Amino acid sequence: MIRIEHISKRYRMRFGFHEVFQDLSLTIHRGEKIGILGRNGSGKSTLIRLLGGSELPTTGKITRSMSVSWPLALSSAFQGSLTGLDNLHFICRVYGREPAPTVGYVAEFAGLGRFMREPVHSYSAGMRARLAFALSMVIEFDCYLIDEVIAVGDAQFQQRCREELFGRRGDRAMIIVSHMPHIVAEHCERAAILEAGQLSEPLPVAEALDRYAELSQV
Repeated sequence: MIRIEHISKRYRMRFGFHEVFQDLSLTIHRGEKIGILGRNGSGKSTLIRLLGGSELPTTGKITRSMSVSWPLALSSAFQGSLTGLDNLHFICRVYGREPAPTVGYVAEFAGLGRFMREPVHSYSAGMRARLAFALSMVIEFDCYLIDEVIAVGDAQFQQRCREELFGRRGDRAMIIVSHMPHIVAEHCERAAILEAGQLSEPLPVAEALDRYAELSQV
């Protein structure tokens, strides 16, 4: 289970603070698939970073009793001066996974081939995102954080991502943040709306999508 209790997040700006959201609470159970709907700039990606532990809330707390992935396709955590292969070895060591059996899978899945031995700073944004997603599939998690990941790569790569994530790992919990309602409708049972710094109670997905459509017309 993941429990978010009365969290807020604000950033220091040149002239004071910018508050992204305040007093957010949410509980995600094992195997549950929750969508977070919100317009661009509403704080969806910030919430995902907090859930993944790469940032801390300003107030409140997040309790995790199951393993949680980093946001899928997030490549900002890579060490750019290291090769893709070196980054793979590092991540496998962190998570206690033997790296040798995973090298071929990651190189083939990400379509990187010989570029696995090149520094990550020489990769295009798409190459880094594909590597990040492939590494996410090497490490097994109880809950996956998904931030618009379906848009990564070409149509063939996107289809393979769907098969790996929603097919083979369909029994895992997932938190999907998106401004595209059809993605949430396809994969989630319930959804909450992040709007004006507030998070609604999770609703049955059809009801949440209707409410989100009304807000989008305002």
